[in-house]
Amino acid sequence: MIYPPRCLGCGGLVDQDHGLCATCFAETPFITGLVCDLCGITLPGNSDIAVHCDDCLSIGRPWSQGRAPLRYEGVARKLVLGLKHGDRHEIVGMAADWMVGACPPDVPNDAIVLPVPLHLFRLVSRRYNQSALLAQAMANRMGLEFCPDSLVRQRRTVSLDGKSRDARFAELSDAIAVRSSKAGQLRNRPILLVDDVMTSGATVAACAQACHDAQSREIYVAVLARVAKGA
Repeated sequence: MIYPPRCLGCGGLVDQDHGLCATCFAETPFITGLVCDLCGITLPGNSDIAVHCDDCLSIGRPWSQGRAPLRYEGVARKLVLGLKHGDRHEIVGMAADWMVGACPPDVPNDAIVLPVPLHLFRLVSRRYNQSALLAQAMANRMGLEFCPDSLVRQRRTVSLDGKSRDARFAELSDAIAVRSSKAGQLRNRPILLVDDVMTSGATVAACAQACHDAQSREIYVAVLARVAKGA
């Protein structure tokens, strides 16, 4: 009675904690139908086999499959920004449920779940890594091993907002590595990389390449929201 449940989207009253009201849920841009098997972007048409979008065909992705439950717009964007910059940790449970539901179908049961890392300075400033919160919740739900500190940012990168695809990949080149003390743990193990948002895929690609350098096996990607082309 003192703290009634509130919608995670608009703050209105709801029946249960940590959920959305009917209006916000209806306006949440879930990704459905045919998607790119590598980056999770929505594609037109139907297919019984895995298909790839033009970007993934032209760039080449150092991972096997990737998925996202949401498009990065509207209610989804509000939730991501609330988690990322607003200390809205109560969003994690609902978001992790959606991510598990949309997770790449071929993730092995011996996979290690790794969050995309923040640079130390940014982690100190923000006080938490939103990708690590999502990764831990997913690992708990899927019964997988969670390793929050296996990947490290070797140098501080500038904000990627507004940068072109090529500029993003150039900025992330060699910026992420496997912590030397964790390299043996990742060797010959499948990896599930977790992040909050995928735009060009440059950050996830840098993480995946670092895992390949550590001789990991198949690499899978799960993000909460996928930025649509042209956004």
